This record gives sequence, structure tokens and C-alpha cells, in this order.
Amino acid sequence: MANYDNLLEHAGAINGQLARYGVKFGIYKNGTFKEQLFPYDPIPRIIGKDEFAYLERGLKQRVKALNLFLKDVYTEKKIIADGVVPADFVYAASGYLAPCEGIVPPKEVYSHISGIDLVLGKDGVWYILEDNLRVPSGASYPAIARNLERRCSPRTFRDTAIEDNRDYPKILKHTMDYVNTGGINVVLTPGRYNAAYFEHSFLAEQMGVPLVSCNDLEVEGDYLYFTGYAGRKERVGAVYRRISDEYMDPMTFNPESLIGIPHIFEVYRKGNVALLNTPGNGIADDKGIYYFVPKMIQYYLHEEPILHNAPTYLPFYEEDRRYVLENFDTLVIKDVAEAGGYGVVFGSKLSPEEKERFIAMILAEPRRFIAQEVIDFCDIPIVEGDTQVERKADLRAFVLTSEEPVVWKSGLTRFSRNPDSFIVNSSQGGGFKDTWVLRQ
Repeated sequence: MANYDNLLEHAGAINGQLARYGVKFGIYKNGTFKEQLFPYDPIPRIIGKDEFAYLERGLKQRVKALNLFLKDVYTEKKIIADGVVPADFVYAASGYLAPCEGIVPPKEVYSHISGIDLVLGKDGVWYILEDNLRVPSGASYPAIARNLERRCSPRTFRDTAIEDNRDYPKILKHTMDYVNTGGINVVLTPGRYNAAYFEHSFLAEQMGVPLVSCNDLEVEGDYLYFTGYAGRKERVGAVYRRISDEYMDPMTFNPESLIGIPHIFEVYRKGNVALLNTPGNGIADDKGIYYFVPKMIQYYLHEEPILHNAPTYLPFYEEDRRYVLENFDTLVIKDVAEAGGYGVVFGSKLSPEEKERFIAMILAEPRRFIAQEVIDFCDIPIVEGDTQVERKADLRAFVLTSEEPVVWKSGLTRFSRNPDSFIVNSSQGGGFKDTWVLRQ
């Protein structure tokens, strides 16, 4: 049995070290940038070997199907022609990018780094809540926490058979090398005021590759180049970009972007640089498209889904819309354009006036919302003061795709610090803990 008692004694020291290393996240609230620590809890989430093997199979299956969907939807569009996914759910999605039409990235990999959010229901079933295929973040937090845990209590990891999670940068570097078109790898950051800047710098350092900003990269001819501090110019073959699609290239997307690289999209279009993740992936993690992922698995892989979606309804369809209106008080409603725990409304928490206004919005813009059954997911213990209490938690699993999808044997477990909340996102005040995958 895994024993974490020693970690309880060192929780304060570990949080102190995390603060010293600048393990923070930033949020913009009311027009002001605020940076704060991401609170660490010493009680790990523990996943058994067999249970993780089951998750691994399901996650690989799901990411394979999503990659096939991305290729299809930007090229042949068979899934639309065959009526599996309505055209409205593709072309009306904010994540769909017309400039990506017809482009097939190096090695046909679209989602190199997939962050899949799951919860374990009290019925013992794992449910997938979201697919994050644009710029998923969070792997660095359990990775550095594990490093600090090992320093504070080496005995814990000597006496317990836990999968070593320090290989994430190695897996990520292999993923970059696999799609590299010739040249060096770089991590592209928008700068220290980004919410996940710590992660950008941590992963670049761990992989031994340059951490760059837009000022360090330039396009010459058909290629992308990096100029280092010594003035040496090197060709770039793969960019792990932590910049949103719309800011990547002011010549193709948002012309007001000051953090992108002019003409980088043309270099990518010509196949002369790999961009991780591929621009346009937002169509696959649209909350409306989420509804269709089980159908994608059946369509592309001819298999039944291993992992379950949360029971989901699309007001876009008349039958589902009727169900949502009749059962509004028991459902959670999500705005498909929001992220980070925002745009989530529990029907039971609304006043009659708020409910009336929200239903009017659903009727006016049915494509904008999805509705889901409220999953009663498991509480897990956290330390609060001198006691242990139970709080809601999710798991972000990371799947990195090169020759085949690889599921990192760890993950980011986020928990709510509010006893009455199901929202675990860091931007909503949540904390995180290490995730232990047992070897036996």
C-alpha cells in the first residue's frame, strides 16, 4: 500500500520551495493581471496499475480518433458528408480556422499534446469532461512537485512502487524530434505575464531547448530562424508554441498581435516547420464537438468507446432541447466558447428570473450551449489546517503523440478548496496535488 505520511510533514516546506521556484499561475481579473501561487496538497491521488492501464487504453483510443477527425475536417470532410457531425458544428465553432484548410502537418500529427480532463464518479466510472487540444497546460506542476517530494522524503519513493513521472520532458522532446522538419526545437512563450509562464520556462530548461519570444524568431525566405544571444542564427524545425492560434501570425490571423511571428504560418503551410499543437485544433475541443467524440471513435476506428462522455445534450437538436428545458434544474449548462471553469451554470443555483433569462438565451442561440447531467464525482482527501477534509477533484491526463499516442504515467489532479463547489480550475481558486500511478 502506498504510504505518503512523510509528505504530510513536509507540506509547508514543499509549498515554500514551490513559491521560491515561482510555481505560479496568472489570471486577468477586472483588467488587472494577478499572479498567485498554485496551492499544493501533500496527499497524492493514487491510481492502481490495472485502473491506469484501463485509462491508458481509453485515452489512446480517444486521441487517435480526435487526430483523425482533425485531419478529416480540414481535408476530405467525410465525417460531415456522411452526416455524423453536422456542418454547423464545425464551421460555426470559434476554434475552426479557415486558413488551415488543406494543410496536413508533418507526420500527420495534429494534437501532439492532448490534455484530457476526467472525473471519477461515485458509481466507479471514469467520465471525460473535456478534451484540450489547443495549448493544454499543467504537466509541469506535478513534475516539479514530485522532484521536491523526492528531496524531502526519498524514503517514500524508495519504499513504494510508483511510476516515475520525471520523464515528461523526455517524452515531449521525442514528440518534437519526431515531427521536426530540420533544425532545432524551441519553446515559444508570449512572455512572463502569461498565466503559465513558469511551465514554459520549466519545460524548455528540462528539455535543453531555447525558450524564445517573438523577438528571437524571424522568417527568411521559406524558413524560420532563431537568433541567440551570441548572434548565431539557427534554423528552427519544431516550435512548441504556448501562444493561442489567433496571435501566432499577424499576417494570417489577428493583425494587431504583438507576440506572434509574421509569416510563420506560410513556413508551416509549406511544411518547413512543425507547430505543436497544430493551429486549428480548437475545433476538436469545442464543447459542442465533444458530444460527437464517441461517434468519431466508432466512425474512424470501428470500435466502441472505452471511456465515457458525461451524459450530454445539445439544445441544437429539438429532442435534446426539449429535455434540457424540462430538466433544467437538474443539469449543468456550459457555454461552448468559455474555458477555465467560466461559463458553467448549475440550473439548480439560478433564481426564477435568472433561469428565465438563461432559457431565453438557449432558445435564441442553441448552438452556443451544451447541457450535462451533474456527475456526482468522488471526493478525495486534502489537508486543511490540522485536519483532512474531502473535496471534489478532477484529473488532467496528458497524451503525447509521436509514432503512437503515449499516456504520461502521472497527471495533474486539481481540487476545489470550496466544500460546496464542483469547479476545480486554478483560475477559480483550486489547488493541485501529485498523481501516483502504482507499478504493482
